[in-house]
Amino acid sequence: MILSILGFVAGIALVILGADWLTNGASALARRLKMSELMIGLTIVALGTSLPELVISVASALSGNSGISLGNVLGSNIFNGMLILGITALITPVVFNGRMLSRELPFNLLASLVVILVSGSMLVGGAPGEYITRYGGMLLLCFCAVFVRYTFTITSEKEEDAAVQPMPAMKMVLMIAGGLAALIFGGKVFVNGATDIARLFGLSEALIGITIVSAGSSLPELAVSVNAARKGNVGIALGNILGSSILNIFFILGCSATIVPISLSGFSPVDYYVLLVSSLFIYLFGQFGGKNVINRTEGALLVLGYAGYLTYLIMGI
Repeated sequence: MILSILGFVAGIALVILGADWLTNGASALARRLKMSELMIGLTIVALGTSLPELVISVASALSGNSGISLGNVLGSNIFNGMLILGITALITPVVFNGRMLSRELPFNLLASLVVILVSGSMLVGGAPGEYITRYGGMLLLCFCAVFVRYTFTITSEKEEDAAVQPMPAMKMVLMIAGGLAALIFGGKVFVNGATDIARLFGLSEALIGITIVSAGSSLPELAVSVNAARKGNVGIALGNILGSSILNIFFILGCSATIVPISLSGFSPVDYYVLLVSSLFIYLFGQFGGKNVINRTEGALLVLGYAGYLTYLIMGI
């Protein structure tokens, strides 16, 4: 128990430190490559902060713990779309540009719809013995390929972003590499400690995955987004949230299900409804919330929504 608690605390510390390094390095890289901060958020930062989810989900699937694998992805996306985006908006209003409204937000909503599609009849209370098959996993990977292709086609588009102080190339590389390493290792240590603690209380595999593991593996996204928002780099924060959510479903769940079919046992339609509603709310807030922005009031609603979902899960134990 003591080692688990120490791992829990040490993991949080490493994630916070790594997030600060990665945010600074990514901002400098955006300026050096003359790319927008949104683009860096959608690619390097999103992929880097999604690595804990990838490692955890694939390892869980290979070890036969598919409940943790699926719960990690579903829980991480709910965590990203409600708690992280909500907290970011509470720090500073999140503004969507025209391109994001027409491309990134629909992609994020599409990912939630596709994961429901490959989960069979789960949305209407399907049988617990169902699986996300290897064919479903390959379909997700096909959507991932489309998203990656789309992302690289817009790397040449320029935008005006917040000023970033020049940084020596070697320092920039070391900060990005060191930040990613700290995030990945810290997230892994945190999840191991938190999972050990949770299992002592007899929680189910699916519940552990959708709460403790997903929250732990999403700490990099939370830390990066909060740091970026605090420093005025909203493009990195928003690109990180959307990019990570899209990659979680298309790439991470796609890889996991392609390797080993994912059991839906232990999950309920409510988990899928919350995922879909959170993606839909983000889309509606961005499109119709007024001046293409998620303001502090809407951010508070997202945070409260996550608190309500967490309360529902706890009461169902």
